[in-house]
Amino acid sequence: MKIEHLISMVNRIGQFFASMPDRGEALEGIALHVKRSWDPRMRRELLSYLDEQSGKGIDPVVLDALRQHRQLLA
Repeated sequence: MKIEHLISMVNRIGQFFASMPDRGEALEGIALHVKRSWDPRMRRELLSYLDEQSGKGIDPVVLDALRQHRQLLA
């Protein structure tokens, strides 16, 4: 899957959860949604991109979620 598509998908997830009043809950919600809904290969590709490109193009709230909950996603 193209990384651009994964970035678009994860940013849409982030937009949904970003409206939650509790930021911690939003970050956890993003990570849990990705964990439950994405194939492990998709998650690995996204995390590799995060490491190699510092998450360029990924919304800040999503970057925070990926970094704080990386163990959950690996």
